[in-house]
Order: sequence, then structure tokens, then C-alpha cells
Amino acid sequence: MEAIDQPWKRATEVGVGAYWGIFDAERHAKFDLSRAVVADPAWMFKALLAGALALIPIVLFARRFAHWRVASRVFMAGLIQDSMSLVVWMVAIPFELYMRALDWLSLLVLVPSVSIMVALLLVHGLEFAELYWAGNLRRVFGTVPMPERAPRVSIHLACCNEQPEMVIATIESLRALDYPDFEVLVVDNNTRDPALWEPVKAFMETLDARFRFFHLPSWPGYKAGALNFALEQTDPKAELIAVVDADYLVEPNWLRDLVGHFQAADVAVVQSPQANRQWSGSLWRRMMNFEYDGFFRIGMHHRNERDAIIQHGTMAIIRASALREHGCWSTWCICEDSELGLRLMRAGLRTIYVDQVMGRGLTPDGFAAFRRQRRRWALGAMQILRGHAAALFLGRRKPGEPGLDRAQRFHFVAGWTGWFGDAMHLVFTFAAMFWTIGMIAAQHIFSLPIVLYMIPVLLLFVCKALLGPLLYLRRVPGSVADVLGAALAGMALSHGIAVGVFAGLSGRRAVFEITAKAGRGAKQGSTVLAALRETREEAGMFLALMLCIVGMSVIRLDNHFESALWMWILALQSLPYLAAMVCAWVAQQPAGVHDRSPRGLRRRMRQLSPQ
Repeated sequence: MEAIDQPWKRATEVGVGAYWGIFDAERHAKFDLSRAVVADPAWMFKALLAGALALIPIVLFARRFAHWRVASRVFMAGLIQDSMSLVVWMVAIPFELYMRALDWLSLLVLVPSVSIMVALLLVHGLEFAELYWAGNLRRVFGTVPMPERAPRVSIHLACCNEQPEMVIATIESLRALDYPDFEVLVVDNNTRDPALWEPVKAFMETLDARFRFFHLPSWPGYKAGALNFALEQTDPKAELIAVVDADYLVEPNWLRDLVGHFQAADVAVVQSPQANRQWSGSLWRRMMNFEYDGFFRIGMHHRNERDAIIQHGTMAIIRASALREHGCWSTWCICEDSELGLRLMRAGLRTIYVDQVMGRGLTPDGFAAFRRQRRRWALGAMQILRGHAAALFLGRRKPGEPGLDRAQRFHFVAGWTGWFGDAMHLVFTFAAMFWTIGMIAAQHIFSLPIVLYMIPVLLLFVCKALLGPLLYLRRVPGSVADVLGAALAGMALSHGIAVGVFAGLSGRRAVFEITAKAGRGAKQGSTVLAALRETREEAGMFLALMLCIVGMSVIRLDNHFESALWMWILALQSLPYLAAMVCAWVAQQPAGVHDRSPRGLRRRMRQLSPQ
């Protein structure tokens, strides 16, 4: 014990050395010497303040979601209370410690980071509370009987550099549709190799007049440009436009079961989920399948509840008049499908999500194609946020435009906060590495961040890691192993998503990259070096973080809690980069090696049989 706190001792005795005194550095008594010592004399005031700050949000939430199950409301109310307690805790920290200039600098990074993490947790918590307990959803749609007069449907299939066998299989599935009145327009754009598009043209010429093929050797606007061309060639009698990707095999009842929703004049889009096929024989394709599936079993239901779904470029049916009246497909946005859906919502039109699998496509070939696709989606999402910023953030609307309601604005901003979290992860990783190098090289200048700011980072990471898999197990029809595989695949995308977010926010010109499928981009081989080459950036980040941990272990004092906590944070920061390397290696394994299904076991038994 010392009489007076001496903040200068932090340079030689770390944090604890500054706080031995029974008086603070200004000679004020820290404790009431006639009573019991309390670690935080102001705890009651903080608790009351946190409760008061949480009261109004909890009451407003309880009124807005009064139809929810009690368990859902209690969970969300507790999460709001915990978040407010954390805010009060963070705000009070600088008033209780001796802050130096560098400490304030670290707070400028940590406070916004933790605040964003709290916001992310509340967004994820809202989704969890609504979907984990059954009975909360009120806006659920299914298949409906086909109307007596079936509206004419024009089906558009845009392709570029696709395998002809795959495209022909898709056309064959469209040919088998159980629907009386439709046409199919196949638009091949910017494919240079005649061996890719000529077989498709030859096959189309064998079909009846409902099937038309167009080859555009050089056409602007990528997929959006091709779809706009198809719209110009569409039969004027077509009331609906259906869009399907070149790798999809659609169910015969696709149109028959869904067009009835368009009897309501304000319905502009009917979307069914994307789904995959030919994935059970490969561990990597299985991981991708369940990673994709989570959004359509969870996220789309959450958004559909408030008419804020993400329209997708396949398995979507759109009212032709609405598409033409509100600007067709946007060539400025690399996610033209989602951008169109948002514009139709701004026009006051409704969208419907029917969670019935009506078609199945192929998963990307390899980890690089998987990551490239998600990076493109993240970039396109940021383009949409920038292009519609006034409507989304300020609620502005054009003259005569109904505009978006608050719930729709919330989903289109908050729905992509997970990707903002990936971007923040990258920023925080660079900041953590910089600070670690400073502590290793100049301990007298750089000190460990305040432990009370490090603990929330760990707690928030743990909460997010628990909520996601729990919701997956409840909503996605898969095993625990499938959920863990999907979580690993999703985590591996973090760096690619962060790069896409920053590219989109910076206004970088986007180039549409075709996602390799049907074996076009597959590179199989079991070498670790091949996986490292494919994930060079992630491997570099992982190595840098490991070196930071080693450096911290060298300068760390024995039994020093703060430095151990910081090393744990660095280790957690490295997990997405490690996941990327692991997934790249798994993706290179031959199909069937990891197949644990009964079919896969029978296949391996036949391979081992002497006959």
C-alpha cells in the first residue's frame, strides 16, 4: 500500500503500479476509511442510469412487437438492457483511470469499434429473437392455385462463357415446365469462344418458336445489359418476366404454383429461394450449400416479415409493366437484381417470398470462386447504399413516390451490417497489429488497451458465435456438423467481404466476374502450398498476427492478465484468416473423399470391393 497513486509508475510497473494509493493523484480519498471497501463506489448510480436509459427502448420495443412470443420479448429486452449497461460502463471508464494522450488515442479506435459491435449484436439479436421461437412471423406465403387465365410469362436466361452442356440442361428443364403460356429467351453476351455458344444456338434451333436465342458478341452492361436486351425482345403480350440463371434446373410447377400471387395488383416480385444440387458428395460443396441455405431459411424470412426481401437474379418472377415503368435493370450496379427490388419497393409495390424450392443450381468451383462471388455481392451492396443513400438514411422520396417505410429502410441498412462488421474486423486487425508492434518496440510509449474495453470485445465475439449456430440448428435442416461447416465457410469469407465493402464505399468501378461453376474453375490437389497461394492475403494476415502473439509472449510479464487477454484477442482476430486457408485446402480435395452420406459410403465400398 502507498499513500498516493503515482501514474508515472505505469511505465515500469504496468497498470497496477499506478493504483497502490489510498488517495488518488489529486490527493482525494479513494475510499471511506470507516466503512467496507467497495470496488466501485458508484455502481448503484451506474446501474440506475443504465436501467433508466434502457427503459424507454424496452417499452417501445415491447409495444411494437407485442405479437411476439414472451420468450422472444424477454430475450430482446435483456439484450437491450445489457447493451445500455455496456454503454454506461464504457463512458465511465475515462473518469476512473489516469488517461494519457495515447490512451485517449486508443479510445478513439476502441469506443467506435465496440459501439459498432454492440449495434451488430442488437441487429443479430433481433433476428434471433424473431426466428428462434416459432409463432412470431405473420407474413408467410406459400404456393397458390394458378388463375383461370394464365398470364403469359417470358423467361429470360442470360449467360456468358458458360459450359454449353450446363446451359442446355437448364433449357431442357424450362422446356418441361407445366405451364400453358410461356416463352424462353436465351441471351449469350460477350462470349468470344464459338465452342461455348454455338452448341446452345444449335440446340435452340431444334425447339419450337417459343424458344429464341440471341448472341451478342460485344454488349455493355454485363448481365443487366443482357437482361435489358431480352426485355426489348420480349413478346408484348407477356405480363410477367421470370429470370433464371444458366446453371439452374427448375421444377415443372415453378410458374404454375407462383403466378397466382400476381392477382394482387400491387405485387411486383415473387421470389423463391436459391438452392443447390450435386453437393452431397463433396465436403466443401456441402459446406457451401448450408452456408447459402442459412440466408434463405433465416434472413429472407426475417426481411419478408416487413416486405424488405433481397431480390435475386434467379428464380424471380417480376411484373413486366413494373419492370419497364421503373427503369428496367440498372447497369451501374453490379447487383442489379437487389437494386431493382429496392426501386420497386420505393415505388410502393409489394414483394413476396415463398420458401419453396422451385429450382436448384450449382455451387461455385473452389474457394476462390466462392470468395469472389461474395466479394462482388458486398461491393454491389455498398453501391446500392451509396446510390440510394438519401432514401435509405434520410427517408427522402421523389415527387409522387411512396418511398420506403422505416422497417424497409432498417432492413436494407441493418441487413448488411454483418458485412460492415467484416470491414471493421479488418480495420481493427490492422490497428491491433500496429499497437502490438508499438508495445513490443516502445513499451514506455505504448501500453496495453484498458482491460475493461478488451473484455466486451471477447464477450461480443462469444455471443455472436453462439447466436448464429443456435439459430442455424433451429431453422436450417442440417446436422451439427453441417452447421459447423457452414460457420467455417462463412467465417472464411470475412476478408473477401471486407475488401468488397471498401471497394464499394470508395466508388471503385466494378467489373462483373462470372462465378466459375460446372467444373470450369475447379483445381483439385491436396497440397497445403496450393491452398496458401489461393489465400495469399489471408495467409499474410494470419502470419502477421501470429508474429504479434509471439512478440507479446516475449515481453509479457509472468501471470499478467492484461497481456494474456490481448493475446487472446489477437488469436480471435486470426480465426477468419485461418478459416480461409482451411477452406481453400478442403475445397481442393477430390469429391467423395469426405462424403459421409449413405450414398457416399456405398460408393467407397464399391471402390474397395475386389469385384
